[in-house]
Amino acid sequence: MKTKILALVAVVTIALSSMAAAQTVNVGIAAEPYPPFTTLDSSGHWTGWEIDLMDAICKDQKLNCEIKSVSWDGIIPALNSGQIDVIFSSMSITAERAKVIDFSNKYYETPIAVIAPKDASFKATHKGMEGLTIGIQVGSTNTTYAQKFFSKTATLKSYQTQDQADQDLASGRIDATFADQFALESFLETEQGKSCCKMIGMLPYDTETLGTGIGAAFRKGDANLREKFNSGIANVRASGEYDSITKKYFNFNIYGK
Repeated sequence: MKTKILALVAVVTIALSSMAAAQTVNVGIAAEPYPPFTTLDSSGHWTGWEIDLMDAICKDQKLNCEIKSVSWDGIIPALNSGQIDVIFSSMSITAERAKVIDFSNKYYETPIAVIAPKDASFKATHKGMEGLTIGIQVGSTNTTYAQKFFSKTATLKSYQTQDQADQDLASGRIDATFADQFALESFLETEQGKSCCKMIGMLPYDTETLGTGIGAAFRKGDANLREKFNSGIANVRASGEYDSITKKYFNFNIYGK
């Protein structure tokens, strides 16, 4: 009997140890849908390329990752106050942000694209967009870019979400908006986007404002979790799972060079 009890205790101990080993990580994403990266389905669950990649990374690293949606303009404060443990929400790696948070290695990169009404004739250049009213999402690197290159030559109109900017563009309230190419292409693929607007082109890239790629963000000094995500990103790419996930959403290389 004593042997059986000891064996049972050993089994329970091993089971509890395994449960304790699965670290719970609160993953912060922007509350505003950002298709095809993050989208709410009809049942209220988050889906999209970034969600699939996050799941693959967490599975690889044996992390119990739980999604917490946070408004974009409050997502860094939420990280630093401990409400979330990591930001995995298309955040550009910039020197300015790196002063207050740490980043993983990049997991994708994106050009900055301009869309406008179908009858627009201007070019996607700093000179070509002089005098326009341009819609920009607040708290994004695109706002910093716009302030650097357009604050003296164009009218900037701020929006809480990119979707709001897209809607105002479709309604004729602004002349153009610019954001990540992949997000804007998703809008142009909708019935509304097809009927109202077109892609003008890509703006000149500026690493000072746009950063060096998209990475996961962590509290300063949380090297352990950061390295787990770095290992997860590397492993998922090496195994081919990254490419399998990407093919579900894109027909080109999203990772970049």
